[in-house]
Amino acid sequence: MTLRLDAETRRRIARIARRRRVSASQVVRDAIGAWVGADESRAAPFEALADLIGVVHGGDPARSTATGRRFASLLRARRGRR
Repeated sequence: MTLRLDAETRRRIARIARRRRVSASQVVRDAIGAWVGADESRAAPFEALADLIGVVHGGDPARSTATGRRFASLLRARRGRR
């Protein structure tokens, strides 16, 4: 694979390579790997959170029912009305 870069990008890559003490090719490989990894994680948000889904236990099982009425009731209670 051939990759053509402008002079400024080549200088920036060289600067990063010197600072990290790796080759310019390694900097480019790492950058491409990070970009591909970020792109894959955006494509599948479920897979990124799959280990967290369904792990919470307890609480009120009906907490999502009649939320509008409960919220209105809370607001009335704050204002001192019933």
